[in-house]
Amino acid sequence: MDVGSRARRTPRRIVGLIATGGLVVGMLAALIPTAPVASAGATQHYLVLYAGNAVSSSSITAIRAAGGTFVYSYPQIGVAFATSDSATFGADLRKRDARVAGVSATDRFATRLTDDSATGSSSSAVDPGTPAPGSDSLSGLQWDMDQIKAPQAHAINGGSSSVVVGDIDTGLDWTHEPGAWMDDNGHGTHTAGTIAAAKNGIGIVGVAPNVKIAGIKAGNAAGFFFPEAVVCAFIWAGTHHIQVTNNSYFADPWLYNCKNDPVQRAIWTAERRAIAFAMNGGTTVVAAEGNDADDTAHPTFDRTSPDDTTPEVRVITNACVIIPVEVPGVIGVTATGAFEQGTTAGKYPDHLKSFFSSFGVGVTEVTAPGGDSRYGRPPVAIPPAASRVLSTWPANLANTAFCNSPGRGMTEPGIGAAFYCYQQGTSMASPHAAGVAALIVSRYGDASNPQNGKMRPSQVAAYLQQTADPQACPTTFPSTPVPYLSFLGVNSEAVQQCQGGTGNNSWYGNGEVDALNAVTKSSGNH
Repeated sequence: MDVGSRARRTPRRIVGLIATGGLVVGMLAALIPTAPVASAGATQHYLVLYAGNAVSSSSITAIRAAGGTFVYSYPQIGVAFATSDSATFGADLRKRDARVAGVSATDRFATRLTDDSATGSSSSAVDPGTPAPGSDSLSGLQWDMDQIKAPQAHAINGGSSSVVVGDIDTGLDWTHEPGAWMDDNGHGTHTAGTIAAAKNGIGIVGVAPNVKIAGIKAGNAAGFFFPEAVVCAFIWAGTHHIQVTNNSYFADPWLYNCKNDPVQRAIWTAERRAIAFAMNGGTTVVAAEGNDADDTAHPTFDRTSPDDTTPEVRVITNACVIIPVEVPGVIGVTATGAFEQGTTAGKYPDHLKSFFSSFGVGVTEVTAPGGDSRYGRPPVAIPPAASRVLSTWPANLANTAFCNSPGRGMTEPGIGAAFYCYQQGTSMASPHAAGVAALIVSRYGDASNPQNGKMRPSQVAAYLQQTADPQACPTTFPSTPVPYLSFLGVNSEAVQQCQGGTGNNSWYGNGEVDALNAVTKSSGNH
C-alpha cells in the first residue's frame, strides 16, 4: 500500500481497485476472515502444529479432551485449527498428545468455504500464449509497463487463458461482471489489475492480460493476513494447481517470526509447510519484500510487531524471518521508481530502488516497478501522482486509502463504475513480477500436471531472474540522492546500503523483470 506516511501500519503492511474494464476474474476466493476474538477469557482460535504430516482421529480426540473444539485440519502438512475458551488449552494439549510440535493462539480466523463449481482447476495442459497488441485508454499513464517492456511483450505473447494466477490478497471487486469475493480493502483489486487487466480498449492493461486471476481472499478490510488464512490460501492454491501466486503482504501478527520463540516457530513452520505444499504441486510463489527500507538479510530489531496489538521492540537475528518472502523457494521482489531517460544533474537515475523498499542479499531475487513519490520521475508530462503505479480500485472505496488525494484517483470517462488509483509499495512491484512469471508459464507450460510437465517453480524462478535487466548498486550523487539516504530502516534505523555487483546485489537481486526478454529469450530450462 502507499507509503506516504510512517503510521504504524502504512509503511509496510500489505506490501501493494471497480475493477478495470479488462480485468479477467477466473476463480472464486477460498476463504474469508471473521471478526476478532473479544477479550481475555473469551474463545480463542489456535493453530496446532504436529511433528508429522498427519492429523489423526486420535489427534482430534486429544483436542476435545484438552477443552478445545476441532475446526479444520490440513493433514497434507500436519496442521489443525481449533478453538477453546480454556486458558491452559495449549499446555493441556501438549500433555495429551506427544505428536503436538506447537500450539499458537491467533486472534482472527479464516473460514474455509466449499469450492464453487465455477472454480475449476488448472490441471489440464497449458495452451500456447497468444499476442495481445494495442493499448487501452489509460495505457499512456502506465510508465511501469513501459519500464518492463510489457507493451512490446504483448505484441508477441500476452499470456495464455489456461494459466491462472492466484492473487492471495484482500479479494477482488465483485462488481466486475465475472464476480469474485468482494474486496473490502482495495489492495487486492489493485494488485490483480497489475497482473492481468485485459486489453479491451478501456482502463489499464496488466502484465499478462490474457491470463486468469484467482481471487484468493486471505486479508480482511484492515489488511491483516493471519496464519489460518495464509495456510488455507496456499493449500487451496496447491490443491487447485494454481500456476503462480502473488503475495503482496507479510503474514501477521509478527513481521519477523523468530524460531527461538515456540509460538512464532509454530506459525513459521505451518506457513512454510503450506507454501512448500503449493510449490511441490507446481505453484510459483512471488512475494513483496516489504516497505520498511530495512536490510531483511541482516535484521537487528523488530519495532513494529505484533501489529494487531501493542508492538514490542525486540532484538532479533537471522533466526527471525518474514513470511512469505523469506520462505525457501519464494521469489522476493523489491520496488523501483519511475525513470526518466538521460540522467543529468538534478535528475535521478533510471530504476533507482524506491526509497521505502526493503532489500537483502539472498532475499531479493528481482526488482520491479513499485513507484516512488519522492524520487520517481515519469517520462511523460502527467500529474505528480503518476510517480506511483496506476491500477484498478473499487469505486465504493474511492474516498479511502489515499485515493481521495488530489490526482490519486480517476474514473474511466463515460464509465462511472470503472475507478483507478495510484499507489506505491513493494505490493505494487510484486504483481509485476508475478505477471512476468505467468508469461513464462504461458510460453513454456508448467509442471502442475505430470502429463504436461515442463517448468517447475524453481525453473520459472530461474528463468525470471535470467531474463531480468541487471542493475548495479548506485555509487555517488546523483546516483544516490543525498536526501534519499535520510530514509532510515524502520526497524533497524540504519542507513540503506546496497551490497553486491551488477546482476546480483541486495537492492535489485538479478535485476528488473523484463517481460519482452521473458517471451523472446531462448531457455534451456524446459
